Amino acid sequence: MSKSRQTVILVTASHDCSIRFWQAHTAKCERGIKHAVSQVNRLSISPDRKYLAAAGNPMLNLYEAQVNKNTPVTTYVGHTNNVTSVGFQKDCSWIYTGSEDTTVKIWDLYAEGCQREYKFTSPVNSVVLHPNQADLICGCDDGTLQIIDLPSHKVHSPVKLPIEDETPIRSVSVSSNGSLVAAVTSQGYAYIFDVICRDSANLKLIKSFKAHDTYALHCCFSPDTKWLATCSADHTVKIWNTDEFELDKTLLGHEEWVFDCCFSSDSLYLITASADRSARLWDLAGGKIINKYSGHNRALTAVALSDVSSIETEA
Repeated sequence: MSKSRQTVILVTASHDCSIRFWQAHTAKCERGIKHAVSQVNRLSISPDRKYLAAAGNPMLNLYEAQVNKNTPVTTYVGHTNNVTSVGFQKDCSWIYTGSEDTTVKIWDLYAEGCQREYKFTSPVNSVVLHPNQADLICGCDDGTLQIIDLPSHKVHSPVKLPIEDETPIRSVSVSSNGSLVAAVTSQGYAYIFDVICRDSANLKLIKSFKAHDTYALHCCFSPDTKWLATCSADHTVKIWNTDEFELDKTLLGHEEWVFDCCFSSDSLYLITASADRSARLWDLAGGKIINKYSGHNRALTAVALSDVSSIETEA
């Protein structure tokens, strides 16, 4: 590992209003940030690994990811309620956010103020950027998927879930090849859409299934697109294959709600964040816990990982 730049950046956030950076292989906390203004709802590491975005209530703070400086580089102000989603454009030119204030906003990384705003009629619980860098896919509290075409500034007709009527969508994920979109709901259902001709405005439902018996809280595709992970209030994480979306394994070990998860870049490991005040590193081949990250004194709400090489090679 370079002395000046970390190979693995692993970050957690909590209802204790703090952010922690961890050594992935030793589970040692290397750095802590007091995010005193609010709890952190979501974390995102920029593709160039320079910045960490922390979505709070109602602002977004941007921190240096690899410099031990614990004051924000920038604070983005404009939302009026919880910021539920944040992510970066691939060249780090701009950031997108979604909020319970019913808006999605676009922010220039190096300019003040919101550059664009899209307003809906329902709180926005999850936003992801399609790999084409042109479409934002938003999961809303009224059970609709809203698709924003950024080049044309157009919002397409909402996509309604066929089984549930106005059940909140808790999380949305898009596969790295842009061919699939997943959404999970407060009733524990998962919906899988085919992105026809890689056009996010043209979604075809190909699968729906009961993923959990209670709230599904987060979903994400693995970088190799072979797996979908779903987290739940039932204390479990489930791994589904993307061939038929059949259950491959259930990860057991957390003692409270599991709010967030993310895959390693090689799709061999998963990091989870739970209300039991811990994050855990799982070896997906065996479904076993290989590290536990403890130190927060309240529920963990978010986790972010950026790894250049396999976590195991860091040991």
